[in-house]
Amino acid sequence: MTFHGLHPASALADCEEVDWRAPHLRTERSRVLDHTCECLYELCAAGGLFFVRRTDRSNATERVQESAWVVMREGHDLWRGILSGQAS
Repeated sequence: MTFHGLHPASALADCEEVDWRAPHLRTERSRVLDHTCECLYELCAAGGLFFVRRTDRSNATERVQESAWVVMREGHDLWRGILSGQAS
């Protein structure tokens, strides 16, 4: 059996709204630490900061957005919130 990544829970009614932004080039390289199925979400790190990248493939053109870049603890908290449906 092949493992394709975690499946994030559906967003809860009272979930935290993530401020998704179009990425701007802060760095040419970032490291993907974890990802969900079909890479809809990726937990990334670069320059000592963490962020979540979201990819929307529902239209003909792919749309990539990123959360704010934060310290490690906040990045992992956001990642757990997305996976549990407490953030969207």
